[in-house]
Amino acid sequence: MSDVPLQKLNQRSAVRADIAALEPYVPGEQPQGGKWIKLNTNENPYAPSPAVARAIVNTTSDRTLARYPDPLATVFRMRAARVLEIDPDWIMCGNGSDDLLTILVRTFVGAGEWLRMTWPSYILYRTLAGIQGASFEEYRFHSDWSLGNDFCLDREGLRLALLANPNSPSGTLLSPARVKEIADQISCPLVVDEAYGDFSKTNCIDLVRSNDRIIVTRSLSKSYALAGLRFGFVIAQPHVIEQLHKVKDSYNCDTLSIAAATAAIDDQAWLMMNRNAIIATRSRLTDGMRALGFHAEDSQANFVWCTHPDRPHRQLYESLKQRGILVRYMNYPGWGDGLRISVGTDLEIDQYLSTLSDIMIAQS
Repeated sequence: MSDVPLQKLNQRSAVRADIAALEPYVPGEQPQGGKWIKLNTNENPYAPSPAVARAIVNTTSDRTLARYPDPLATVFRMRAARVLEIDPDWIMCGNGSDDLLTILVRTFVGAGEWLRMTWPSYILYRTLAGIQGASFEEYRFHSDWSLGNDFCLDREGLRLALLANPNSPSGTLLSPARVKEIADQISCPLVVDEAYGDFSKTNCIDLVRSNDRIIVTRSLSKSYALAGLRFGFVIAQPHVIEQLHKVKDSYNCDTLSIAAATAAIDDQAWLMMNRNAIIATRSRLTDGMRALGFHAEDSQANFVWCTHPDRPHRQLYESLKQRGILVRYMNYPGWGDGLRISVGTDLEIDQYLSTLSDIMIAQS
């Protein structure tokens, strides 16, 4: 072996300067060991439809996995189109809605151009702008989580606007009528991120039919209990979908995820049963937090955003963690901090509320 020392690449100087300076998105904690009550990442507390497991087993029973998957996930699009009452050509699938958001930003926003978003909202939007070398601007929600018309103001180089609806962390919802007003006024395409749309009382899918600048993204992670699978889809008019196809990876959804997602969306009876259970528990969680002195937003998602007038939120989060319960502590500079609690099973929520009450008594 040669004694000549190997040259080492200076990784920080080799990568793009804007990537080196980028603050990465930090997902919620995913503990790998121990026993936890996990209420921090908005996962569904129940198992997916039994049809999902059957579909996965059937897919592995022959040589299917030796072949590349269908690049357009046609079987899923056909099934989803029937459920949503749209044409399959209006749907494109992705590796979770985060993959779709990445594709949308890459499609519409060039380096140095502008991406618009709300604040507080999904922090990944900032990261996507940074990866693209784009600039971003955030427009604050009002204190009641409504959105002012300044969000619609024109500016040179504005290429795309992102709107989480229901919003995270608040779980609040802008009506379709309000979203339409925004889309009619803003000068760029508007992406309505409906990752939690199956839990809300309204959605914006119908708006896509009448306005080609409205694009809706959906995820199967939450409402269909498939967070570990990674599958989502975007709904847009066909000429928009055609452009998105140019940007997506050739095979961005694997064979197992396509089969499982198709089985999941085909079982609408399971979805409604699961949705109703989570909404009922969400109400119990909201009432329980208010009884403990918290302000809890009326959520349209599968989590509840809570703030307390005089209890330190981080301290409560840490105390819960010490007792094996994970919630999401979130701090938004210029806005404030709070706790976002995912809706678990009734038993998990009962244990959480009881533990939190004990902590607050002990810290009084």
